[in-house]
Amino acid sequence: DGIVAGVGAVLGFVPQMLVLFFLLSILEDVGYMARVAFIMDRIFRRFGLSGKSFIPILVGTGCGVPGVMASRTIENERDRRMTIMTTCFIPCGAKMPIIGLIAGALFGGSSWVATSAYFIGFAAIIISGIILKKTKLFAGDPAPFVMELPAYHVPAWGNVLRATWERGWSFIKRAGTVILAATIILWFLQGFGFENGAFTMVEDQDNSILAIVASAISWIFIPQGFGNWRATVASISGLIAKENVVGTFGVLYHYADELSDNGDEIWPEVAASFTAISAYSFMIFNLLCAPCFAAMGAIKREMNNGKWTAIAIGYMCLFAYCASLVVYQIGGLITGEVGFNFFTIVAVAIIAFTIYLLFRPNKYEGVNEVSFDSKKAVASK
Repeated sequence: DGIVAGVGAVLGFVPQMLVLFFLLSILEDVGYMARVAFIMDRIFRRFGLSGKSFIPILVGTGCGVPGVMASRTIENERDRRMTIMTTCFIPCGAKMPIIGLIAGALFGGSSWVATSAYFIGFAAIIISGIILKKTKLFAGDPAPFVMELPAYHVPAWGNVLRATWERGWSFIKRAGTVILAATIILWFLQGFGFENGAFTMVEDQDNSILAIVASAISWIFIPQGFGNWRATVASISGLIAKENVVGTFGVLYHYADELSDNGDEIWPEVAASFTAISAYSFMIFNLLCAPCFAAMGAIKREMNNGKWTAIAIGYMCLFAYCASLVVYQIGGLITGEVGFNFFTIVAVAIIAFTIYLLFRPNKYEGVNEVSFDSKKAVASK
């Protein structure tokens, strides 16, 4: 259940990812991607990003792993790191089951739920680009756009197949290391606990170690409206693979059979556990927070620096926490579900602070190089 089901679920994406890598390699080899980057450069520069950042975001709508890996086409290290930090905000295919579950269980299958998820993802990328560009870590204008625009041509199939294999094999190796360890640990935590005064494999997951740990930290999400251990466990399992969120709810609500992709078999239980605003807040948090372990492994590989990896993951989690808090507190205040309280003030303060960060003068404008790894940051014109 831990090794085969956990890693197997991730490896189950390999055929789809190979297809994605294959088609992406064709687009790159025929000269299409260079033209997309060129067209988007003028727009993305307004948000502190490079036109080449559009390619990872576009690929990230399918899967965050190749999206992060696609950032290596950006030569400027500063722009590449910012792109990595923001690419996973866009909903990938693995997040679709979460959107389907919330839209079906709480919103009657409304199409605006999924549409809004993509708009919020793009908004998070734009806001992050503007804010981060005004910090010392990412100071300076995006690098000048220099890219050869090759004539359209038939792809060299040898190059396409080689690129597909290299990207696919890189993903498989990550699945055999960090994902393997993570799934075994999570399986152990949800399978063992204390029953009848003894430590044993539990039949009721309410008694598992994972349930105890999640209950201890679930209070963190009370301001977001889903401060219960089941929602917390589902969010934690989403760090393994985002599509695990729906499956975890199925296990926690004791649904014995296999769930469909959107989990419509457990819609009544989910609807009873959430309100519309708290469910939407839960969805926003899981869409914007740290991606799955596979994508985190890709971030670690592309950053090639432990500090930068921690900064990237920490930023995404903080952004998701603040966004879901604002959604629940302000949305609940409008609908009458939430009364005016301390966290409502916090939500208003977050909005005000975000607006300030967006429109404050950039005191690092014109700074072209900032060293983060040295003990004392050095900026030069």
